[in-house]
Amino acid sequence: MVLSISGMSSQLALKLIDSTRDSQLQQLRSEPANQRGADAFRERIGSITTPEELVKDYEVYSFVMRAFDLEDQIFGKGMIRKILESDPSDDAALVNRLSDPRFGELHAALGFTTAAGPQTPNFNDPAWQDGIVNQYYETVFVNGEADQNPTVGTVLEFREKAASLNSWYDVLKNKELTNFFRVSLALPREMAGLDVDKQATILEKKYDLTKVTDPVEQEKLISRFMAISDVLTPPQGVYNSSALTVLRSIGRVGSAVQIISLQLNVAPVQYSASSLYR
Repeated sequence: MVLSISGMSSQLALKLIDSTRDSQLQQLRSEPANQRGADAFRERIGSITTPEELVKDYEVYSFVMRAFDLEDQIFGKGMIRKILESDPSDDAALVNRLSDPRFGELHAALGFTTAAGPQTPNFNDPAWQDGIVNQYYETVFVNGEADQNPTVGTVLEFREKAASLNSWYDVLKNKELTNFFRVSLALPREMAGLDVDKQATILEKKYDLTKVTDPVEQEKLISRFMAISDVLTPPQGVYNSSALTVLRSIGRVGSAVQIISLQLNVAPVQYSASSLYR
């Protein structure tokens, strides 16, 4: 169980998370249910040689799925098996037709099928096993924080993925990252109704994505995202002042010019939904 951040502003919650991250992860590792799952994974993953064998071992299969943040897809054993058997070099293969990047990450990490054809992966490598186990705990940790404060969850997702963003299409295939940049760059909700190429063009004109690997730049985006998000959707339990009520109602007017001024060292946000279609 992760530390409670209920009733805190996103800025304060993130500071608390950063200062207690290691201890919280250690606590998760010490919980019996998590230990049992990790132990079962280490003991049996090495004997698994095919996608069919993986989905048949529910304990190991569900642990792997949770590591890749696919707990909501555990029930779909047949589909997961087909994904893992897909040829990644075939554009028509199921793994390449799914827009959710989590499936591709799962496929690549397990490596049952490559461009050279079906493979028998060696899952006995302790370093590989450690990587999956660590990813499991990181995913449980981030999801636990996101359940309490979605804004903080999105920030943690951004931090994890920022270094791997090579184009705006990498952003747009991830719902959380798309929302992060839309809010940070003061773009309206109506943007989501445009086709992907149009959205990519708008984002490219708005921000130089090559800057996102700079830690200072990341913090600027994060501060802006949290400040705006906490105004439009205050964390549960945060004092609901009349000023916030006014600002949130302004933020819901999608077709008009929207202006939010925040006295948090964040520049004023100004945008017009109609400008997207010009």
